[in-house]
Amino acid sequence: MSVAAKTLYDTDFVEWTERMAELLRERRFDEMDLEQVAEEIEGLGQSDRDAVRSQLRRLLAHLVKQTIQPERTGSSWRTSIVNARQEIDVRTESSPSLRRHLEDVLQKVYRRAVKDALDETDLAARAAEFRIPDTCPYTLSELLEGDLTALWRR
Repeated sequence: MSVAAKTLYDTDFVEWTERMAELLRERRFDEMDLEQVAEEIEGLGQSDRDAVRSQLRRLLAHLVKQTIQPERTGSSWRTSIVNARQEIDVRTESSPSLRRHLEDVLQKVYRRAVKDALDETDLAARAAEFRIPDTCPYTLSELLEGDLTALWRR
């Protein structure tokens, strides 16, 4: 790895990426900042995992809010759920492993979504009054492909 490449990473990330791509294409591996390249590649995957988890949390939070405030159910919550589903679908279509990731984190994301919904509605102090399941009452397939109307009725 050249010292200039390491310095370039710290001073101009875009130029560093261009330089690393050029060195990679030319198979000049000895001049590459391989450790940093590996970290950046891993970071790309982590970014996609974070994005689908965030969309799933948004979707679940709206379903929880519908449970605790059914009188406020409206098109904006429904639209948000539809948009979250679409965003997840776009990402999982090009990276099917993201769906497995969502299966693995569904319960954790659900618990966070419940907390978010209670905090957002300012109803956290009254959480015991609501019959919010401790575990996610939906499968990932129901959340992502199921009938939205059926989800609302649960």
